[in-house]
Amino acid sequence: MSLTPLNTALERAAALPSAEHIDLTAAAAAHIQTTLASEPTALGLRVGVKKSGCTGYGYVMDFARQIDADDLVFEQYGVRLVCDEQSLSMLKGATLDYVVNGLSRLLQFNNPNVVDSCGCGESFSIKETPVHA
Repeated sequence: MSLTPLNTALERAAALPSAEHIDLTAAAAAHIQTTLASEPTALGLRVGVKKSGCTGYGYVMDFARQIDADDLVFEQYGVRLVCDEQSLSMLKGATLDYVVNGLSRLLQFNNPNVVDSCGCGESFSIKETPVHA
């Protein structure tokens, strides 16, 4: 039996230790479900990391319209988070939350891998994995 890319990505994510998953809060899931309802072709929310800003990396989010070979899919509260392997190395153990602060509302990562962030909050640096000889 041939597995679809989505099923393969779900199985790959499920095989990881739970400490390496990307989690969602119930508030984030509710917000994402509402947003995804306006995009019927979206398979979930794609999350990732790219080089950005003065500190090193920035978060990126977009609709996931396809599942690539290096993707993992984490599903909670009926919401799928799609993440490529390279980004997962910087997001493992993170929790995505929906934060309301006065008039400001945003999806925000609580990422245990972050060791520093810039003053404006747009970029961050992560713990470097030491290379052992």
